[in-house]
Amino acid sequence: MSSKDQELKDIPQKGFFGHPRGLFTLFSTELWERFSYYGMRAILILYMYDKISNGGLGINQGTAAAIMSVYGSLVYMSGIIGGWIADRLLGNRRTIFWGGVLIMLGHIALSFPGGLTALFVSMFFIVMGTGLLKPNVSKVVGDLYSVDDARRDSGFSIFYMGINLGAFISPYIAGTLGQKVNYHLGFATAAVGMALGLIFYVISGRKSLGDAGKRVANPLKPEERKKVFTRLMIGAVIIVLLVIVGMITHTLTVNGFTTLISILGIVIPICYFVVMFMSKQTTAVEKSRLLAYIPLFIAAVMFWSIQEQGSVTLAIYANERTQLDLWGFHIPSSWFQSLNPVFIIIFAPIFAALWLKLGKRQPITPNKFSLGLILAGLSYLVLLIPALMYGTDKLVSPLWLVLSFFLVTLGELCLSPVGLSVTTKLAPKAFSAQIMSLWFLSDAAGQAINAKVTPLYNAHTEVAYFGIIGIIGVILGVILLFIAPKIHNYMHGLD
Repeated sequence: MSSKDQELKDIPQKGFFGHPRGLFTLFSTELWERFSYYGMRAILILYMYDKISNGGLGINQGTAAAIMSVYGSLVYMSGIIGGWIADRLLGNRRTIFWGGVLIMLGHIALSFPGGLTALFVSMFFIVMGTGLLKPNVSKVVGDLYSVDDARRDSGFSIFYMGINLGAFISPYIAGTLGQKVNYHLGFATAAVGMALGLIFYVISGRKSLGDAGKRVANPLKPEERKKVFTRLMIGAVIIVLLVIVGMITHTLTVNGFTTLISILGIVIPICYFVVMFMSKQTTAVEKSRLLAYIPLFIAAVMFWSIQEQGSVTLAIYANERTQLDLWGFHIPSSWFQSLNPVFIIIFAPIFAALWLKLGKRQPITPNKFSLGLILAGLSYLVLLIPALMYGTDKLVSPLWLVLSFFLVTLGELCLSPVGLSVTTKLAPKAFSAQIMSLWFLSDAAGQAINAKVTPLYNAHTEVAYFGIIGIIGVILGVILLFIAPKIHNYMHGLD
């Protein structure tokens, strides 16, 4: 019996809606981590550009949008570090724990009124912590199933529902407290959420996860350790020196930093693909599957570029362009951040049941990606309608925003949980955790692009902004649909 078969045998395979019991542990852990993250993001851009007299930081709105996109990009870019640490040093399970600790510390830092210093300290901890936790939680979900287990896509859809349950609750709690009482109180609830997630993960995981995620896939050899750690120290010193020089010479500007992150967001995934493809540990079949993964990755970059603007461009749209006073009640603009997760909570079980019902007859992965991208493009095109009908100087019905979030959410359910699943299936064995980091780099790349795109949005550019981005999304989705059979051939029997 192989080590993988033994690992699966030791995991309780029934106990959570017909899925392995460990799925509930990971479902709950990610629920609380996402509660903390999206609770913070629901009010962060408002906190940054709100007046100092209102408790905000008074940052220019365009600059705040760029910072939000850079922040989101770095959060997912840091998954490279988390994947490497899991593969070479700690294994997935321990990496998840230490990631949660760093995230909690980041939210605690933002809970205090420390101005820009507290903001950037918090961002550093949350960026590093999410990089350690997020790709490895998804990797352990994949470890609960064999590659040919028909429950796999359904399991990832259920896991994805847990992610969004946390994201759904948090705007009503952290968002309401942040907008109606005090921003820092809202951020404090995010810290509490992560603490709860850590406690449940440690207690529940001992019995439900078996040995899943404990093994270090490609551990550092004793002779490699000194060389690796020396290089890491040199790299850290260089980064610190560059920051100091930038501060002294006043060349470390927000615009310069966003440009750097935008470049890295494109360059790093390319380098990652090249390294995996050229590795001697990657077999011929695995190389073919990596080639199939490239167009899926590009489609995901475009999708996330649209979807992640929900907490940036659409957050501004909700706050500035949407009628928030209805029937004598004022809707906090942060509440719109719950639309995406609430639609996922409603429709994820339907999609999970659909894929399970269809079994081998379900659409191939590239076709699911194509549909997801087309729906994302349409979610922006529908926002053209109120702008063309009433102009951009009048407040619009919140129903337009609801429709936009609804369409992009349907697209997300076609693409994101399926993307998590296909990534674990197409992964070369030597890069089993790191390729999950590569999947999250698609989100990082999309938000890195947004760092340059989102500052262009305002009432005067609204029609062109939503129109151009929406059309690009639809066109790329149609192209992917036409080349889907070719991509499927390169996947060598995997759906």
